[in-house]
Amino acid sequence: MTAAQPDDGVEIRLRPLVLLVEDNEDNQAIYQTILEHGGYDVLQAWDGEEGVRLARERLPAVILMDIAMPRINGWDATRLLRSDPATARIPVLALTAHVLPADRAMAEEIGYDGYLAKPIEPREVLAHVRRVVGTDAPPE
Repeated sequence: MTAAQPDDGVEIRLRPLVLLVEDNEDNQAIYQTILEHGGYDVLQAWDGEEGVRLARERLPAVILMDIAMPRINGWDATRLLRSDPATARIPVLALTAHVLPADRAMAEEIGYDGYLAKPIEPREVLAHVRRVVGTDAPPE
């Protein structure tokens, strides 16, 4: 068990929570596996709208945000998170195949905490998550 809920309804996390907002099932499976193996709990969202909702409800330690998704894209989802005082300080890492210089500039303008260009080695994703969350690597 990775979380406990005392009588007052407050969730106590034993492992940092990563919100993975990604619409590709294969990518979800790969990143979830490596993150869980690396000592994180992973919550998944299939689009930006669901990602914003879950970020507000669960307040993860970090968000991995794809850019090209249905309903609300990653750019707009991150803008919504940055404009909400409850979620404005949650680190958001872009995890995207958008690799043009203009895309990187857009990510910087919006306030992403990192820009991870796909394809990317899953262990590299884990290293970036550890960097922004400030957790040491647990033994594997």
